[in-house]
Amino acid sequence: MTDSNASLQSSAREATGPEVGPESAPAAARTKPSSRTRDHLANERTYLAWMRTAIALIGFGVLIARLRYLISPDVPGTGYGWALGMMLACIGLLTVLLSTWHYFSVQQAIDSDTYEPNNRWILLFSLVVTLMGTGVLYVLFSVPSTVKGDLLF
Repeated sequence: MTDSNASLQSSAREATGPEVGPESAPAAARTKPSSRTRDHLANERTYLAWMRTAIALIGFGVLIARLRYLISPDVPGTGYGWALGMMLACIGLLTVLLSTWHYFSVQQAIDSDTYEPNNRWILLFSLVVTLMGTGVLYVLFSVPSTVKGDLLF
């Protein structure tokens, strides 16, 4: 190779930047996930968030339902706490079922490339949880602080 050819190749290399081969690229750059894969992973993350919410609802429901054993039956206004706790637990169970159904329907829509976002479940769930939260606050503030034992401060 002549000096002029070598200098032309080195100047061309400098103009285009350093050579990047598969060996020099980081592993993440070599294996970029496809859009479909990202969509499925986002669907799974959403499903897991709904499941955490359902577990929290069930836990709060059980807690509220069990609190009735701490409150004396002679205290007025303590009769509906168990019903509110059971409703929260049932909404948690319903959330498990609906989120599982939604996960598989979105998965199928992603696979068939027909996914369209839908806000009705979000609005319905927000309304139900708002109503339940209002019920929890009502029970919490309507019950006097007289309880059996020394469990409250």
